[in-house]
Amino acid sequence: MHKPIVHFCHGNSFPAGSYQQMFAALEPHYDIRYLDMHGHNPAYPVTANWPHLVQELIDTLEKSYSEPVILLGHSLGGILSLMAASRRPDLVRCVLMIDSPVVTGWRAMFVKVFRALGLLDRYSPAQFSLKRRMIWKDKQEAFEHFSSKDKFAIWPPQVLRDYIDAGMVPHAEGICLKFTREIESQIYMTLPSNLGRIASKGLKVPLGFVGGTESIECRQGGLAATRRLCGEVFVQLPAGHLLPMEIPEKTAEACHQMLQRMLK
Repeated sequence: MHKPIVHFCHGNSFPAGSYQQMFAALEPHYDIRYLDMHGHNPAYPVTANWPHLVQELIDTLEKSYSEPVILLGHSLGGILSLMAASRRPDLVRCVLMIDSPVVTGWRAMFVKVFRALGLLDRYSPAQFSLKRRMIWKDKQEAFEHFSSKDKFAIWPPQVLRDYIDAGMVPHAEGICLKFTREIESQIYMTLPSNLGRIASKGLKVPLGFVGGTESIECRQGGLAATRRLCGEVFVQLPAGHLLPMEIPEKTAEACHQMLQRMLK
């Protein structure tokens, strides 16, 4: 009997290979597959509310699998999974979002209005990603750079090395980030403001949520709609938004337990 297929969708700026430690803990139970990077295929440009990114995921599922699969997504990837499952539930067994708040109501209106005014870059992580350093002389310099940052310092060292291995490509001056800061910023500035329909109608497949109690993103995005959608299939772990990197084994175990509940 083959293991259930999990199609994983990564968070913004983190190629799927960055999640190797979480994958390693899930692989005894699941066949983990993924698209390495969303947002970088010109055939699926990054635009307001991410319709082409959702289509990219749907097209990937149609081309890659002969059966419905589990969608597991972190942050950006969780919302893409939610939106794809809403449009094509026939391709999906269930959806599990990792720290992906479903933004609705006045928060969604805030996103819509500020995007229309061209101000979203000032009130989203784009204000930082637009200035992100891209180039280092080698992997060791990149490791030392990231490990000195509060956000990365709490990651197990191997997780950071996986991110550098998965996220860097050769450059004339050494190595540079594979996930461009322009695409990363554009994804932030085109955040969906149209999730209210999904929140009100729900999904035709099971939906769950694993998040971090210290996640600023969930605090800002609000979790009321997410809780309503997920019901009892909702859990938070003592971690931040990047819990798959901060506590990969515990995140994997929580995801496994959630998936077993949803697949019954």
